[in-house]
Amino acid sequence: MLNQEDLKLLEEKGITPEMLEKQICRFKSGFPYLKVKSVATVGNGILRLSETDANHYIDLWNNRLAEGCKVVKFVPASGAASRMFKNLFEFVSSGRQVPETDFEKKFFAGIKNFAFYEALNEACVKVHGKDIDALMAENHYVEIVKCLITKDGLDYGSLPKGLLLFHKTEGTTHTPVEEHLEEGAQYAKDKNGIVNIHFTVSPEHRGEFKKLIDARIEGVEKEWGVKYDISMSEQKSSTDTVAVTMDNVPYRENGKLVFRPAGHGALIENLNDIDADVIFVKNIDNVVPCKLRDVTVKYKKVIGGVLVDIQNKIAEYVKMLESGNYTMAQVREVIAFMHNVLCTRYDETKKLEDSELAVYLLKKLHRPIRVCGVVKNDGEPGGGPYIAYNSDGTSSPQIMESAQFDKNNPEAMDLIKNGSHFNPVDLVCYVKDVDGTHFDLRKYVDPDTGLISEKSKSGVTIKALELPGLWNGSMSDWNTVFVEVPIETFNPVKTVNDLLRPQHQG
Repeated sequence: MLNQEDLKLLEEKGITPEMLEKQICRFKSGFPYLKVKSVATVGNGILRLSETDANHYIDLWNNRLAEGCKVVKFVPASGAASRMFKNLFEFVSSGRQVPETDFEKKFFAGIKNFAFYEALNEACVKVHGKDIDALMAENHYVEIVKCLITKDGLDYGSLPKGLLLFHKTEGTTHTPVEEHLEEGAQYAKDKNGIVNIHFTVSPEHRGEFKKLIDARIEGVEKEWGVKYDISMSEQKSSTDTVAVTMDNVPYRENGKLVFRPAGHGALIENLNDIDADVIFVKNIDNVVPCKLRDVTVKYKKVIGGVLVDIQNKIAEYVKMLESGNYTMAQVREVIAFMHNVLCTRYDETKKLEDSELAVYLLKKLHRPIRVCGVVKNDGEPGGGPYIAYNSDGTSSPQIMESAQFDKNNPEAMDLIKNGSHFNPVDLVCYVKDVDGTHFDLRKYVDPDTGLISEKSKSGVTIKALELPGLWNGSMSDWNTVFVEVPIETFNPVKTVNDLLRPQHQG
């Protein structure tokens, strides 16, 4: 039963009582496991390119930019970096004074190789009157870590990754934000020399993002000979989901309903608001210093060219089918394109009348397009590229997380173990129909692909509802093509020690 305070809160968030009731019903019903047809592999959903192919697609991309095309680089950057420092938080609370775990020892052994070393050293001197070397000599390791992760020092434990010093090149330090600015200049500059970049940020850090960008943008523009159009948005409060008790009753604190951000899937709303033809999507932490960026830039252009090729072919087929002037041989060509390129199949197509077949094909062609770079897997893949069944009976390429598989189903678990590639979040999207109309991306979400997880809130175990992931269920009903890209394009920073890897040492 909702009271007046509840209704006021819902109105402030832009959530209707009906939407709230749907969320509660979803907690009760849960999400079905997805039915998977097969693992996507090279030749079965994944495109492997020769060097000649790659160069062809690079030319296609460069030509499209020269012809005129609005491109936006979309960077989810709102998440806090707290998980990046999880091991260091544990060290501070352990009661130990010196590093004992392999992680702790590696951190301190390489401490002078971090881009933030000088800033941390200054913080230590300011707080303790001693530099890092002196503190380590006295076994004051915990004090050093506190200066890194707490508000008394650099506060890296609560800042978003985008604002942290990741790289140091020739004496100059760089944050991920700056690396993304440079990347954009290398593959997303339009014919007028404009680079459009959009960051999703948290409200409390928006000012700091703006301050950083304002301070560095002029220098980056001069260095790369471009002009930037930078925009930012926040995850919409209307996408928040209510927390519930383990009995699926809305959880309250001091009588007030508790809502939580619903994961990166909520960003489909932000993506939908972007005015562009082509949108590149890449996580904030997957960047490398300039001198190591050539492979990344090359394959960004490659997948951009594959997207152009797919979009051109779809436009050609749509025009033909909508004209009504086509032969059955041409229809079979479209079906072959659906099967062999888009890897979308419908076993019942052979039962459809000619007019029904054209309607079916047009429905599948009139969709947003995404080309996803996928990387060869050298270990356990977890989430990655698969061919899955959809609610309309078709099967198509999908990026799936391990949580979407039934752990009690041996066949499903075998599919996870046998995955040959994984998803590095390396996407380029075409979000307009053939007539230039912007798709409403919210219509292409599969609502049955969200997740329910358990969280702790004030010592109470609650359940949280995550919307279908941005590159998972939120793009479920898109035309999708997987392209194999080199492992060198995937350099995420999940823990602070990842910054010690050669790929992040400029």
